[in-house]
Amino acid sequence: MPRAMSGNEEDWLALRPQEPSPSQCCGGGCKPCIYDLYEKELAQWERAKAKQDRSLLTEKREQVDLPPSHPGACALMSSNSVLNPDTFTAFSVSSVEQLTEDTYQYKFELPGNSSLQLSLGQHIVLRGIVNGLEVQRAYTPISPGNAEGYFEVLIKCYEAGLMSQYIKTWKKGDVVFWRGPFGGFPYRPNKHGELLMLASGTGLAPMLPILQSITDDEEDETFVTLVGCFPTFDKIYLKPLLQDLARYWNIRIFYVLSQETSLEKLPWSYQENTYTGRLNEDLMKTIINSCRRRPFVLICGSSAFNEDMTRYLKAAGIEENSCFIF
Repeated sequence: MPRAMSGNEEDWLALRPQEPSPSQCCGGGCKPCIYDLYEKELAQWERAKAKQDRSLLTEKREQVDLPPSHPGACALMSSNSVLNPDTFTAFSVSSVEQLTEDTYQYKFELPGNSSLQLSLGQHIVLRGIVNGLEVQRAYTPISPGNAEGYFEVLIKCYEAGLMSQYIKTWKKGDVVFWRGPFGGFPYRPNKHGELLMLASGTGLAPMLPILQSITDDEEDETFVTLVGCFPTFDKIYLKPLLQDLARYWNIRIFYVLSQETSLEKLPWSYQENTYTGRLNEDLMKTIINSCRRRPFVLICGSSAFNEDMTRYLKAAGIEENSCFIF
């Protein structure tokens, strides 16, 4: 007969870290990934159990659970950045704006004049609980990385999406949890003659901080051609911001609308730079040939979109070392 567990062993097993479920991984290639954190905590638990010393379990940094508006929040958070890649930090929703029938812009409060201190194109990971299941997803803030006192994210909610069910309940004052930052594009002013940005839907998000960085720097003379792919004209996000960016001498913006059949009903200011149908190999070659310099290409969309764009670019003579996929 197997030996019955002692009370002490049962106590230690209760303290053993729980292995993450697949839903808890955002799939964004984060370092550390939630599985990395699990392995770290498991090793810490094993050391503590071997030495029968529970105090060793408290060496890890405690999660910050105070909302930014709480008087003690500033003291708990880092003075350099309010984010931590290892643990989740609480942020309160300061505004919710519906942009289209399924896409929202959320603004979050940061304590005082603090900043996320993000590098260009970096993403952060959101944690949600849906029907008792923990879910994590990666999103790229659309606000400048050095924005003080706030940050904003653009999120498309899917009818059957687990995280979407959680996000759609948000209202002003709610507290949600983020960790990060991760990833990013190592951009340097004037490093590339021209950037060609290929964005599908909310894939626009990582492009915006880079665009704003270029337009804010008078000495950055990088040309940018942004191609935004959307189903219809009504589903183009952030039109006023994009129109303002397109007024800069070195910024061009094209739209590709897959479900529009005619440009006649579009405002005249959009007709010249808008295409109907899908962004295919022929259109890709046309756009690349119109670039003022040989472009370095940034791509962000669904996995199918990213694969298609990579294939079209290769057919147009753009090699993989001249591309970056978010």
